[in-house]
Amino acid sequence: MSGVAKGRRPNIKLSMSDPERPRSRPLELVVKPWGSFSTLEEGSGYKIKRLVVRPGQRLSMQKHQRRAEHWVVVSGTATIVRGDRRFTLRTRACAVIPRQAWHRIENHGRQPVVIIEVQHGSYLGEDDIIRKQDDYGRIEPRALPAATTTAQAGASREPRRKGSGK
Repeated sequence: MSGVAKGRRPNIKLSMSDPERPRSRPLELVVKPWGSFSTLEEGSGYKIKRLVVRPGQRLSMQKHQRRAEHWVVVSGTATIVRGDRRFTLRTRACAVIPRQAWHRIENHGRQPVVIIEVQHGSYLGEDDIIRKQDDYGRIEPRALPAATTTAQAGASREPRRKGSGK
């Protein structure tokens, strides 16, 4: 007899080193100049990512129009910039990044910083990023307003003569 009551399944414990231990498989892995991120899960109105920031690197100073983020540091020590505040997060500490708040993660340490990021909002696409500063040249030049373009175009023409009309 196995010692298990009839109709009941035995409890099975798997050690952390057991190769059969269930592990999360990322939906995608994206390599960035500062490190990488893996999307772990995505659903209606939320997305969960695992960010890895390499030593000496940082993300762009950015904000999002349609999502907020919640970060939990799982390893390493991160420097967080949120608005005009700068603070340090160690393992198990967290930060909330409100929608439209300027923010970035920096790694000044010697080990990678690993953060679990939970995004929530009406739109979670990677194109909802407005960059203010970026170490890797990823800020796209914005189009000049029509008034500026007209003024610049007028500056290249010859000056008007008196009495020549408009």
